[in-house]
Amino acid sequence: MDRKADIQGTQTINKGQINSYKDYLYQEEKSINTIKKYIHDISSFYSFLKGEPITKEVLLKWKEYLLTVFAPSSVNSMLVSINNFLNWIGWSQYKVKLLKIQKKIFADSEKELTKEEYIRLVQTAQKEKNERLSLVMQTICSTGIRVSELRYITIEAVRVGHVKVNSKGKIRVILLPDKLRHMLRKFCKKQGRITGAVFCTRNGKPLDRSNIWKDMKALCEKAGVESGKVFPHNLRHLFARTYYKMEKDLSRLADLLGHTSVNTTKIYTMETGIEHIKQINHMKLLLTL
Repeated sequence: MDRKADIQGTQTINKGQINSYKDYLYQEEKSINTIKKYIHDISSFYSFLKGEPITKEVLLKWKEYLLTVFAPSSVNSMLVSINNFLNWIGWSQYKVKLLKIQKKIFADSEKELTKEEYIRLVQTAQKEKNERLSLVMQTICSTGIRVSELRYITIEAVRVGHVKVNSKGKIRVILLPDKLRHMLRKFCKKQGRITGAVFCTRNGKPLDRSNIWKDMKALCEKAGVESGKVFPHNLRHLFARTYYKMEKDLSRLADLLGHTSVNTTKIYTMETGIEHIKQINHMKLLLTL
């Protein structure tokens, strides 16, 4: 479909254009999660329009509406989706400016998972006889792998000691700790499997984000961990913070995590305000009156 021919005249969005943009994103080799995010945001805007034509005023109303529902960072994320779509379709004159957000210098202690809380989650999974979940959490937290990359943890990879991950157009190698390899080999032997993905559903399909998220949430109460802290990506954050405290090598950590920019990695290593206060107190620059 020629999108320019398709958009001449009325300047309204239709589902055909959205589907064409989805195809374009696939051709550009965007990740599955990125495509889902963009199409979800554009579809939400499409529903908001209710058939009305695109105008700058409508875009500004959309921006105002988003601010009543979402946090500023989420609003900007959704505006990026719409602006990119408008660029593609040839209506860049309707793009809206992103919100100016003051850079965060501290992580939210109410959302960041601590090492002690992680240990309680793993131990609770073991007590509940959920060995698979215990190993999933330990695998993510000991390697820094994305939950979407777990499918690359295969029995063959465990055997050779490293994983080759193809994510966002980049291939990187993730080394598996010896202790983790031993635990995974033992787990697979119990399952009677000698090939394929280590972490599978009962139907033999690789576990996905929703399976893991649901199982982790079920541990919260018994583990004594706030539900808002418990989701797979926080395990990756914990890996990053722990590694950075030991090595102080942001560039190396960015490579391990598969980040293109160290600015993204900085977000992962951000300390909480509580940790910062401890550091300031440790400086002992206050005198007794």
